[in-house]
Amino acid sequence: MLLYFVTCISFIFFYRYSLPIKSLPPWAREMRLRSFYFFEDLSILFPFAKSLNNALFLNSNSKTKEKSISKSITDTTKHIGTTTTTGSPLLDLPELAIESILEKLEPADLSRMACVSTYLRDICLSDYLWKRHMKQKWGTIFGSAAQREWQMHIASQKESRSCFLDGGKRRGFLMGYLSKLWPVMMFRAGFNSYGSSDERKQMKISSPPPGDCSIVSCYRALETGNFWFPAQVFNRENGHVGFVMSCYDAKLCYDSRTDTFEARYPPHGARAVANESEVTWDRIRAPPVDASPHDLHMSDCLNDLRPKDHIEIQWRRNKQFPYGWWYGVVGHLQSCGGTDTSCNCHKSNTVVLEFNQYAFGSRWRHTMINRKDHSEEGNEADGFYGGIRKLYNKDEISLWQQFWPTGILE
Repeated sequence: MLLYFVTCISFIFFYRYSLPIKSLPPWAREMRLRSFYFFEDLSILFPFAKSLNNALFLNSNSKTKEKSISKSITDTTKHIGTTTTTGSPLLDLPELAIESILEKLEPADLSRMACVSTYLRDICLSDYLWKRHMKQKWGTIFGSAAQREWQMHIASQKESRSCFLDGGKRRGFLMGYLSKLWPVMMFRAGFNSYGSSDERKQMKISSPPPGDCSIVSCYRALETGNFWFPAQVFNRENGHVGFVMSCYDAKLCYDSRTDTFEARYPPHGARAVANESEVTWDRIRAPPVDASPHDLHMSDCLNDLRPKDHIEIQWRRNKQFPYGWWYGVVGHLQSCGGTDTSCNCHKSNTVVLEFNQYAFGSRWRHTMINRKDHSEEGNEADGFYGGIRKLYNKDEISLWQQFWPTGILE
């Protein structure tokens, strides 16, 4: 009994005189709000957690907590005109009205609203709301190959998580229950400023559970640079003269601080993997052909090729290298007068391909293929020409032409 009394007295003196009584920093108040919802989710696994939460927060200032939640709602919805004269809370609105409000929020605001309550979290993290944001920012560069890569990434995370949870049975009671805490990790958003001039805002979201295949999980992985995805880069290696008017496959990682990408190109034979930083958005596209860069594209447009048609064709230095796509146009045969009225080039089995970025007399200026049985053609000196894509879309053509060199290449 005496030992118990001495222990209590020691704790009281330690609590009263050793711990500094200061106002909490902003992050501490945020963590207190998170812990409130953490215990709510934790009670699913541990029935006694809710009682523990009530005991711990019995003497806390509930008014401060409610004021913080109300302020978060007001700050987020103020710019879209949702203030009311009656001052009724946002959660009292009909569900359709709430969804209409949330649809107008930017990703960072939507992420912040997910921290307000469990009810809003479920709505704010739904695929329905994030599908538009995903398409708007990443749709032009996140293609089918990147989607498959993401699914494989999710599958590997699910497998790792399964091994982790199963291992809890062998690690004992404590580790087994701690392993169950992973699926109930909270979703958090905030802002950081980068640079004093433009003060770029970056959305930060805590790590989702392993194997989360939601759209917001994919968006977060891309936004934070935690996922390398396949795409293609125009004029690789900072516009190296040997790659002008070409487009090569690469693995990309986004850097939100500079709003650019880091690219890793596959090795060319014995050459090491090439890295390039600060790749801008306008130099990236989703692969137009769903195939490996080492596979020959089966051309399905050969019979439609006419002079002045815009094309892109596969080319590689040797058969150990991956293909890149190169821009060109269909030219006239020497036997043709070069006029549209008397041109019969489309009736010939021989098709002339011109690469006008190179000077007259250059060995790269033009090549010829057979319309009927074209496959990979070339040699070790001039490289190998592969499959052809005809460019029907004006946007695709203008995308290529914006990289046209200022001078003629030799």
